[in-house]
Amino acid sequence: MNTSLVHVHDIKKWFPVAAGLFGRTKDHVHAVDGVTFSIRRGEVLGLVGESGCGKSTLGRMILHLLPPTAGYVEFEGRNIETLNRHELRHLRKAMQIVFQDPYSSLNPRVTVGSALREVLHVHNIVPREEMTAKIHSLLRMVGLNDFHARRYPHEFSSGQRQRIGIARALAVEPRFLVCDEPVSALDVSIQAQILNLLAELREALDLTYLFISHDLSVVRHISDRIAVMYLGKLVELGDVEVVHRDPMHPYSRALMAAAPVPDPSRKRPRPNIGCDVPSPVNIPSGCPFHTRCQEAFDDCRRVVPVLGRLGDGHQVACLKYDCSWPERAPASQEPSINN
Repeated sequence: MNTSLVHVHDIKKWFPVAAGLFGRTKDHVHAVDGVTFSIRRGEVLGLVGESGCGKSTLGRMILHLLPPTAGYVEFEGRNIETLNRHELRHLRKAMQIVFQDPYSSLNPRVTVGSALREVLHVHNIVPREEMTAKIHSLLRMVGLNDFHARRYPHEFSSGQRQRIGIARALAVEPRFLVCDEPVSALDVSIQAQILNLLAELREALDLTYLFISHDLSVVRHISDRIAVMYLGKLVELGDVEVVHRDPMHPYSRALMAAAPVPDPSRKRPRPNIGCDVPSPVNIPSGCPFHTRCQEAFDDCRRVVPVLGRLGDGHQVACLKYDCSWPERAPASQEPSINN
């Protein structure tokens, strides 16, 4: 039975909004607002949602690239917030990220071989005399050749640059990868190659992924489970095929209906939701989705639903289902700032 590798507990990230001559905090952007879930060892959890819903912010907090405003993240049972600087640096070897834009994440003045060599040197992965062989091994692992180590980032295509980004993440031999929209900037044919590469590496190296994307077909192709995020909160979580076949939350159904289908003769009903997304600075009371939901009733304007279980690991945050009624959550309060 798989055990949890990563556990996220009630994590929040509120960015202050300054105003006035002295830059006093006037309000907060609720980027991530009370998210709890676990990622099992060896699985791929897909995280989907509209742009601006907090997906990338959540991924960066899991890696401690951004400190949370409240809540905490456990990796292999250890609270990351309690680690000192030395322990956190050691943890970096186990947790890595593949960025969305492969070109901006590479130094244009440094060859690919030098970039990989720096990673190996900083984390003391192999002795100096073995670094060249290790660099060539990493490049071959992601489908590149040895001579590519002598080239600069501008000499590669976007797909090749993303392969380099994956090689750099794998250089420290991690166990967990956050893939932050790794194929959204690529052509469709190249997307398939990168997705297949990630799937092969997962099997070969026993990796665990948090795969962030707004493309539902991509998430369905690579993920075991799917988490749907809206305005900083998770609204549905479950097996990827179950959620695609029978989405329960109105927002999840709207996402599925909005996804394009390859058969032009097959018609899908238009998503029946309002177009205006509320501001993350002024999130509606009660259910954050109720202003766009055609099925909302009075309690949706007062009660914040939490993820409740429907069975077989399927969870949904919607007051229509009895599972969420016993655990009604009050509206978000100002979190205490973590030291």
